[in-house]
Amino acid sequence: MSDEEHHFDSHADAGASKTYPQQAGTIRKNGYIVIKSRPCKVVEVSTSKTGKHGHAKCHFVAIDIFNGKKLEDIVPSSHNCDVPHVNRTDYQLIDISEDGFVSLLTDNGNTKDDLRLPTDDSLLSQIKEGFAEGKDLVVSVMSAMGEEQICALKDIGPKN
Repeated sequence: MSDEEHHFDSHADAGASKTYPQQAGTIRKNGYIVIKSRPCKVVEVSTSKTGKHGHAKCHFVAIDIFNGKKLEDIVPSSHNCDVPHVNRTDYQLIDISEDGFVSLLTDNGNTKDDLRLPTDDSLLSQIKEGFAEGKDLVVSVMSAMGEEQICALKDIGPKN
């Protein structure tokens, strides 16, 4: 063996999967599911009886957690479905840029500048008004399958 150190230039992530498998029959309302490779929140589940040749089927009606579109899927209840890893993180709002990006303060004191303002009009106006009034705002950011979006807002009082 040589005494030289090996250096690998890797541009891959840690390999953590964006989804995990879960049996279709165990997914419930308000859970999450991947339909047409989009992370969705389940709003309705109905299960049909087993037919002459086979499987009970689960009919999922779900809403995309990022764009609000309604998606449906029918899966045999014994089969596995992909379920997205969904995380919510709170960040303090520092600034809103003119091009629609927000500057957020992370827990470790760094800034996060790669998020756009939400497309939801009421949330958008609440953020802009609160920021214009100089309030301390905390935004909740939902992330799943490599996408992130601001989904909620908390007012923690006026700036001191």
